[in-house]
Amino acid sequence: MTETARKRRGLGRSTVFDVAKLAETSAITISRYFKQPERVSQEVRERIRKAIDELGYIRNEAAGGLASTQGRIVGAIVPSVSNSIFAETIQGLSTTLSQHNYQLLLATHDYSSETEEKIVKAFLGWLPRALVLTGATHSPATEALLAGLKIPVIETWDIQADRPYPQIGFSHIATGREMTQYLYAQGYRRIVYVASSISSDFRARQRAQGYEESMRELGLAPQIVQSLQGAPLDAGEQAFSEQMARAERPDALFFANDNMAAGAIYQAARMGIRVPEDCAIAGFGDFPASEKITPGLTTIRVPRYEIGRLAALAILQRLGELPADQATAQPAPLAYELIVRASA
Repeated sequence: MTETARKRRGLGRSTVFDVAKLAETSAITISRYFKQPERVSQEVRERIRKAIDELGYIRNEAAGGLASTQGRIVGAIVPSVSNSIFAETIQGLSTTLSQHNYQLLLATHDYSSETEEKIVKAFLGWLPRALVLTGATHSPATEALLAGLKIPVIETWDIQADRPYPQIGFSHIATGREMTQYLYAQGYRRIVYVASSISSDFRARQRAQGYEESMRELGLAPQIVQSLQGAPLDAGEQAFSEQMARAERPDALFFANDNMAAGAIYQAARMGIRVPEDCAIAGFGDFPASEKITPGLTTIRVPRYEIGRLAALAILQRLGELPADQATAQPAPLAYELIVRASA
């Protein structure tokens, strides 16, 4: 890699002229490569592609478009918008930013680190004023991209030590510990944690870690199982059926999220198994349906809208839109709440 490439790689600062020079062609040809690639020969296209990769060139997608919002864009990346948890965080972000005439550019990565990296690169082409990420675990390539940015980066939904970015979130390990300790206090001893079917859901894995730590401290053997079903309701149903088929049934199931726990409650009704008398069920997230199902679901409520609102305020303060005393990223984890209902 050339010295120029090393300086510019991942920073989004290389220009079309840098690419043209390295590819030994013209800026007009580079423009044609993006807009009309069929008019560029295969040999020249390959040279341009290699130059783009070496320089870490990011095309300015904002040029010539979005004139009314150019310079007022904040990029946000979440795992999913189908989950009400993240939908409320997005609402908190969007509502707060729009009050100061900033627009939210949103994308989802479906729990894929590789997709997150591609989205970050694509977002940088729109010249955002800030980026909001979900969680504090990213691929090495994404970490390298972020490290070179000169714009605010906020991490949400997690709190991890030694991160270089402000964090708006809470400890998932602590939530796992608290639910486990609650179930123990209620007299349950054969407590099984049912993990998310999404292996790259790092925050669910942290809750499992909290469960495991607490079980060992209480002198109990932790048991972590995982359903192979993709859809959360189906995963919960399958996991419940499998656990009830064991010779020694668990007396409590702690699910990675409320949708899985709801699936288990529905399956228990179909099987004629009483909740919580025969088996207690607990979840995480306090989804809208959690208090409406029968029995109501014991769960952990987290400040999902507040996470988005505080992230937006932290950005606005760093962009000079607010006085410093009105918004700062929280140095301590945000509060969450154990919600006790009839299921456990």
